Amino acid sequence: MTLVVLPCLLLLWCWLKYGLLPLRWQNSYLAGPDAPLQRACRAAARGRWEPAAQLFGDAGQDWERRSLYAQRLGDVAARGSDRWLKEWTKARPEDPDAALVVARARISYAWELRGAAYADWTSQSQFDSFHRELLASQEDIGRVVALHPGDPAPLVAELWTARGLGYSHAEMDALWTQITDLAPHHFEAHTSALQYWTAKWRGSHQLAREFAEKSAAGAPPGSLLAVLPVIAWYESHKDELGPVGYCPPDIRALVDAALTDAALADPDHPRLAEVRHLLGYFLYLQGRYRAAREQFRHVDGFTEALPWRYSRLAPLHYRAVRTKTGRRALTERRWR
Repeated sequence: MTLVVLPCLLLLWCWLKYGLLPLRWQNSYLAGPDAPLQRACRAAARGRWEPAAQLFGDAGQDWERRSLYAQRLGDVAARGSDRWLKEWTKARPEDPDAALVVARARISYAWELRGAAYADWTSQSQFDSFHRELLASQEDIGRVVALHPGDPAPLVAELWTARGLGYSHAEMDALWTQITDLAPHHFEAHTSALQYWTAKWRGSHQLAREFAEKSAAGAPPGSLLAVLPVIAWYESHKDELGPVGYCPPDIRALVDAALTDAALADPDHPRLAEVRHLLGYFLYLQGRYRAAREQFRHVDGFTEALPWRYSRLAPLHYRAVRTKTGRRALTERRWR
């Protein structure tokens, strides 16, 4: 009995000492803690739109936050009841915030209809529904642009439409110019555009790598865009390499550059949690367990981020890596 209890107590001590949570406390809809957003999502799920409206009012012209809020609230509407969103648009028919959430909800719904399977395993009826909703989202996006000129959030949303409908490279370049004129270092814009340029969508491994490297090189410190080459490398290699493949010096250098950038970022940056998840995963695979544990400590309890979102059992995948990290960090500390 003691042989079972003592390791459990040791692991519990590790969780409490380093700010980690019991395994059952996991949120699969957000990447990290954001109390106002969590309250607004819960209220929306219960049919109340007013907290969401207040959330956007408080965000003002924080374009990064507006995009995140619209994305997550759009997910709530797409995956559950959208009655609260219809009531919001009825109460405030010219509200650009409500219109933005409507656009994101339709895009999210389109991707839900398509499903997460590879193209060969996706039916024609799924594709038809997917394309129909994405085509309709273009009108939604145009309405937001008309209601709120200068806001990049609807154009950032359109990047998901561009990927799904297969915009030509010229069309993508034109959209990208519009976005970067308004928000040159927008994190979601860059990560979404990077997906477009990957080989699995509309580009190639080379185009994705070049986009990531160029974007990271031109970004100011603390923008979080130094993680783009890490993401591009992961997208190109995640299906073909085991843990050893994450350890060469050039990959460690990419991770170190992203770590430095994350350390310089505003601690309240709404996308910092997403970066921490990916860095924690890479650090774990590289055997840098204490550094990985530090990243997980900030985001523990949340799993909506790379690499977990690619897993069929995202919370379990996260829990396994996080738990191994905690255990091995104790040994690493003892011997180093």
